[in-house]
Amino acid sequence: MSAPAPSPLAIVEAEPLPRQEEVLTDAALAFVAELHRRFTPRRDELLARRADRRAAIARTSTLDFLPETAQIREDESWKVAPAPAALNDRRVEITGPTDRKMTINALNSGAKVWLADFEDASAPTWENVVLGQLNLIDAYERRIDFTDDRTGKSYALRPADELATVVMRPRGWHLDERHLTFEGRPVPGALVDFGLYFFHNAKRLIDLGKGPYFYLPKTESHLEARLWNDVFVFAQDYVGIPQGTVRATVLIETITAAYEMDEILYELKDHAAGLNAGRWDYLFSIVKNFRDGGAKFVLPDRNAVTMTAPFMRAYTELLVRTCHRRGAHAIGGMAAFIPSRRDAEVNKVAFEKVKADKDREAADGFDGSWVAHPDLVPIALASFDAVLGDKPNQKDRLREDVSVAAGDLIAIDSLDAHPTYEGLRNAVQVGIRYIEAWLRGLGAVAIFNLMEDAATAEISRSQIWQWINAGVVFENGERATPELARKVAAEELAAIREEIGEEAFAAGKWQQAHDLLLHVALDEDYADFLTLPAYEQLTG
Repeated sequence: MSAPAPSPLAIVEAEPLPRQEEVLTDAALAFVAELHRRFTPRRDELLARRADRRAAIARTSTLDFLPETAQIREDESWKVAPAPAALNDRRVEITGPTDRKMTINALNSGAKVWLADFEDASAPTWENVVLGQLNLIDAYERRIDFTDDRTGKSYALRPADELATVVMRPRGWHLDERHLTFEGRPVPGALVDFGLYFFHNAKRLIDLGKGPYFYLPKTESHLEARLWNDVFVFAQDYVGIPQGTVRATVLIETITAAYEMDEILYELKDHAAGLNAGRWDYLFSIVKNFRDGGAKFVLPDRNAVTMTAPFMRAYTELLVRTCHRRGAHAIGGMAAFIPSRRDAEVNKVAFEKVKADKDREAADGFDGSWVAHPDLVPIALASFDAVLGDKPNQKDRLREDVSVAAGDLIAIDSLDAHPTYEGLRNAVQVGIRYIEAWLRGLGAVAIFNLMEDAATAEISRSQIWQWINAGVVFENGERATPELARKVAAEELAAIREEIGEEAFAAGKWQQAHDLLLHVALDEDYADFLTLPAYEQLTG
């Protein structure tokens, strides 16, 4: 057999990484190049369609279920393909980036599934993109270990039957990978992440009794799900595995996708595994789409918008009903608390909140839920064990009692809460601290005992933008203005400098993070995604 032809892709402005040749093989890059050739033009059309739809929402300040797809929603007969054995019980899923230590800890965590994240929990440096892939290959080959230089503690994998099933999350359609280009043009990050992972691991995972499973982020329409389905069909033929081997769970984390849940499952029918209900990205999407809609769309402080808010209940209950009607898994939201090693009382209060949240999800009919830390796995497990018992899921609970009208999903003013000055300060604090870490290559960051990711920064900067543009007056009488945001940001920067010391402050990217937050929070031209201008400043 002749060697594969050199890939038409160019690796640009990237420092060589150890063992990168194991990931960036000619054959793997040729596959990514073919994905790019076939599917990037449609990706581009769909991104343009997003902009058109957003403009329509700006004109009408409303959304509705699509009349042209009513037949799909009304047809009771169709179902998604049955879940493979490795994805039938998903009662607890842990999320996190694919660095070496996290890979071992997540697989060992006791969770049923690990969301191996190349998206919001991973800043897309070239090192994270390539070595994250290598870590997953090493894990499947059982040649991964890790010793913490600081503590001397060693980490190794448990027996295979004790490991979580991996569901990998590639980047969203909007992000490009600047280090891989075709004829001078960057390849979409989604196709790079999916392509490298699928090419190297699809057959390997089948041999392990599992398969190439994916979480699809930032989906805004069923047409975007159709594009992913076409990618899956092509990819399975390309490497010679049966159609339907790929399974995808779609994050319903945009307000437009909430109106197309049936259609999204229908487009992915043979490859669909379920839907997931997020929170921060979903709220960010509401602000982004309805930012011209006036006072009735103004969100209160992010921590005041719990999953029990009426419009969030409408969203989650519709998701469970839709999934179970179609035979798909419904996966709940994130418990982001990071336990304190120093404050038992903080832990006690937080663990009670986590338990209440997971009890609610299990009672509502969800088949599983997310946690951000291994210590939360037993809490979530107990909540779902109490409802599921020995059953792998509760897809037999059809939730026919649920009836959600189009207006229920955007009834933001049904929540009796208002923005506060402390909410503004928290948005600035968390925004600066997260962006600073992201610019250093860290995508999952513990801030104030919560695991934050890029969705956190998005809702933080969006709320600052929305409150200023809506002329919100806080409870202390101060009006949200650019000047007030700059004042609060300056105070926070000074507080960080005092907290960490001059040397650590100078070694970080604090001023850069401060400036970037204010740019995306105050600019009249609202950036679609914070990560787009941030990626231009990301080194590596």
